[in-house]
Amino acid sequence: MSTLASSPSDIVPPRPTLKTWLMAVRPKTLTAGAVPVLVATALAYGEGVGRWLPALAALVGAVLIQIGTNFINDYYDFKKGADTEERLGPKRVTQSGLIAPATVLLGGLTCFALATLVGVYLVWVGGWPIVAIGTMSLLCGYAYTGGPYPLGYHGLGDLFVLIFFGIVAVTGTYYVQAGVVGPAAWWASLPVGAIGTCLIVVNNQRDASTDVKAGKRTVVVRFGAGFGRAEYVLLLVASYATPFVLFAKGLASAWVFLPLLSLPLVVTPLKLMLKSEGAALNPALGATAKLQLVFGLLFALGLFLR
Repeated sequence: MSTLASSPSDIVPPRPTLKTWLMAVRPKTLTAGAVPVLVATALAYGEGVGRWLPALAALVGAVLIQIGTNFINDYYDFKKGADTEERLGPKRVTQSGLIAPATVLLGGLTCFALATLVGVYLVWVGGWPIVAIGTMSLLCGYAYTGGPYPLGYHGLGDLFVLIFFGIVAVTGTYYVQAGVVGPAAWWASLPVGAIGTCLIVVNNQRDASTDVKAGKRTVVVRFGAGFGRAEYVLLLVASYATPFVLFAKGLASAWVFLPLLSLPLVVTPLKLMLKSEGAALNPALGATAKLQLVFGLLFALGLFLR
């Protein structure tokens, strides 16, 4: 007498717990949302134009958008077949059946809604430019893996992170405090976005084999592992070169070289990126996130001290 096995779609996910929601949040990635705000605020206070309430609102909004983007990514990567039982990276709650797909999607949209509420205050502070910045940030956060033309599936994920978690996040946070965006803020946004993009490069390098099967045409899939390694190196070089530019232009004091103290943290992820592939790159992801946080803290301190 034969029995029929239940398919994954027939299994009712358990009730989400705090632990599973934290897994979905991906705490290690939240530096991508927090570091730009920290750097911009440190620069603003160093120049005597800092305002704590707009800075706090920017931080909350940025982290909400980051979490919402993570949820949307979790949902759509599962739906599009990029996250399967062959996944090489950390466990994802949708793919592993820990939280129902519809619940994850709702969680992402809720985060975006809450970020919009925070944005109302920022619009009151900064005016209509914040409407444009906020709207584009939310739309691109959703379109990273969702919508009719998902950015991450067409090789635009790296550019998305560089722009929205670097240039836009830093200059936008500075703007709501100072009312203008000076050259120092533009330059300061580059290493923030560059190291944030390094996280995406590691992800894409690790997942290249499964991304091909899912039709996810990341930069690494399009141009190969060698290109991904070169991109990672160039982003790091750009990050550590920026303090020299800021100092040479008279936009910062010698304290801006503090991020150079984080150079030892580059060794481990760089070695892994140059020599490893697949699941062996998982430690490189955590190491790059740590580098982003330490670099960001030192960079912020260097911009604050004048």
